[in-house]
Amino acid sequence: MSFRIAMVALTLLILAEYQQVKPQSNNIYNGLDLVDKTGNIRKPVDYRDNYQALGTYAVVDLNGGTDLHYTYASPGTAEYYRKTGKFADGTVLVKEVLATDHAQMTTGDAHWATGMKVWFVMIKDQKGRYPGNPLWGDGWGWALFKSDAPNKQVATDYKKDCLGCHIPAQTTDWVYVQGYPVLASK
Repeated sequence: MSFRIAMVALTLLILAEYQQVKPQSNNIYNGLDLVDKTGNIRKPVDYRDNYQALGTYAVVDLNGGTDLHYTYASPGTAEYYRKTGKFADGTVLVKEVLATDHAQMTTGDAHWATGMKVWFVMIKDQKGRYPGNPLWGDGWGWALFKSDAPNKQVATDYKKDCLGCHIPAQTTDWVYVQGYPVLASK
């Protein structure tokens, strides 16, 4: 009798684990829902709760100031990238750029995020859906939102406003993938 109970319990544990894993693998987010018919991009409101953190960069400017760049990806992005080495059509990347403060702590010179500066949003577009829109090209839709107007996209032309910073990442689909460890094969 106890063997039968143990087998039932084991079966229930296996099924519970399967149910937890299964939805994640089928959870591909369609970022094109964030785009209107003319190609205007909205910043997703739920990205911190529903997107996967890809990684963080600490960026030191020429004056010694440090910003933190947190990047999030729509659900399913990392899994798809690990399988294919590419970003799926409709993938959304959201990068927060935050100011920092710092102090000497027992662990050393510690830096932490203090205030939002800007958000960058990129949406993968393998089909060239908006050829007349200057915010779409090179396989992505590009958007910029500033902290003083967080829901107003302010970029006017991705070639002028965005692409310059991404030139070194051209060979990796314009994304600095080396800073995102979750994209690496397990």
